[in-house]
Order: sequence, then C-alpha cells, then structure tokens
Amino acid sequence: MLHSRRLLYINEIARSGSIRKAASRLNVASSAINRQILALEEEMGAPLFERLPRGLRLTAAGELCIEHIREVLKNYERLEGRIRSLKTQQAGKVRIVTTVGLASGPLPEIIARFLSEHPRVFIQLRNDAGSTTVAPVLSGEVDIGLGFNIPATPGIRTLGTFDIPIGVVLPPGHPLIRPGPINLADVVEEKLVLAQPGTSLREVINLAFSRLPVPVEPVLETNASEMLKQLVKCGTGLTLLNPLDVITECRRGELVFRPIAEPHARHQPMKLVARARAPLDAATSLFVEYLLAELLGLVQELEAKGHIQPAAERPRVEGYLT
Repeated sequence: MLHSRRLLYINEIARSGSIRKAASRLNVASSAINRQILALEEEMGAPLFERLPRGLRLTAAGELCIEHIREVLKNYERLEGRIRSLKTQQAGKVRIVTTVGLASGPLPEIIARFLSEHPRVFIQLRNDAGSTTVAPVLSGEVDIGLGFNIPATPGIRTLGTFDIPIGVVLPPGHPLIRPGPINLADVVEEKLVLAQPGTSLREVINLAFSRLPVPVEPVLETNASEMLKQLVKCGTGLTLLNPLDVITECRRGELVFRPIAEPHARHQPMKLVARARAPLDAATSLFVEYLLAELLGLVQELEAKGHIQPAAERPRVEGYLT
C-alpha cells in the first residue's frame, strides 16, 4: 500500500499519544517515526500534532488527517480480505467489542449458531475489560460494539437499542424468591456483592438504591461480573445485574433473576454501535442483522418470564429492525 508505513505510524501515535509508546508498539526507532511526522506535516503544510510536555495531541488539521488515514487503512484491510478470500474459503471478517458480562453470557451461543450457518466468516471478539466500549469502535480497531449505557458520541451511529432493566440475582431456594418484583428495601437487608464504584452498572445500582433511607454496604465489590455470579451461587450474597448477563445460568437453574419493584427500577440501555462514516462490509452487515434478531428473541423471552416490561410499554429496537 502506498505510504502504508507512514499511515500506520501516524495512526499509532494518535492512539497512544506518544512517539515513544508508538515506537515501542510498532518495534521501530522513535527517530524513524518522528521523521515521518515531520515529512507529512511539511507535505500538508500544517502541524498535525501539538507538542505537549507529556506527549502529543492531534491538532484540528490532525483530526481531519487521522480520520482520512483510518478510512484508508480500513479500506485497505477490506481489500486484503477480498484478496485473501480468493486464496482461501473465508468470506469475510467481523470484529466486535462487548462487555465482559455479554461475552460470557448470551453471545457465545449466538456466535456459535451464526458460525454454524456461515462457516466461512471469521469473527474476532474482544471484551472491553471495564473500559469504554465505544473507544475501539471510534478508532477503527473493531467494526461494531455492543454494550450498556453508551452515551451519544460524535462519530458513532446506533444500529440497535434495547432497554434492559437491572434486577436481583439470587441462588435457587432463597427466601426472597416469590412471584412479582422484589422490593429493594428487602434486598438491602441481605449480604450484597456488587459491581465496583466507577462502573456504569454501579452507577445504575446506586440510582436504584438512592431512594432508600439506609446506606448500602456490600461485603464485596468487583468489576468482574463472572465473579459476582459465582459468589451468588456460593451463597456469599445477592447481586444486581441485568437479565442478559445471567440468562444462561437461569436457563440451567443455577441462578434466579427477579426484577426490582418501581420506583426503584433502573434500566441499562443496551446499544449496538458502529462508526458513523464507515460503511459495514457484507460479512459485518450479515452478522449485525443476525445479532439484532437474536437479541430481539432474547428480549421476548425475558418479557415472557416477566423480567422486563412488554414491548407495548417501551421501545424495543432501533436501526436495522425498525
């Protein structure tokens, strides 16, 4: 690809914010990267980076340049994929980032079914490890992102939205398991294991508990949803999650999910997003339609179980399926 090395250098500097870090990640000398920056700035007739004491920051011209560079790199990757598919049986590649909970919850079964129907498609799945799901989508590292509480972000378009409430997760046989929603006044008297402060889930939980006159004092906090589920199974305490995070365990009878009573109920909007100006290739578009249809089926299952409100009372999905 013409000037490919220069484009890769500039893209990595924009991501890392430092020539030294970019050089380390690309395994090249810092001086070589610096020469490429200076050459491109001279060619463009404008500085692309603002030199700061602790690194580099894109200028307005740099923002325009990096948007073009990432689009060129993405198009080149598509070209490589098409050429590779001529040599192999691969029909396309889908890159997705999601939350740890969804990656260990319903997504494996959905992806397994998709791959059984489309065996020539390659899927690269990564979880956000507690960071923002939207960042790798914006940078072009992945094609689509699926997560909760994703704010409206310039450069990001929404492909689908589902309104998912949080609820109480209990071990089978717990005294609080009964028909209908659970009151948080009863839950707060139990031992609790909760998502740690600073996570989007904990913010939703705190809002739900804010109406109670007593403070919430969990016995454990963690950013690992899988650990929360295991602790509930062990009887260490109850937790609050969304029903999709525990749908597999509930189907197996390992855990029980119950919605929480209004006015304490709080929702986590779940969004499937992509970059606004980057068209999805054929494989990714096919997967997006499949994923949204599968998620819609899960939502209908949760409705039937009384875990979320029926579709007539809330918007179901935007984008592809509306």
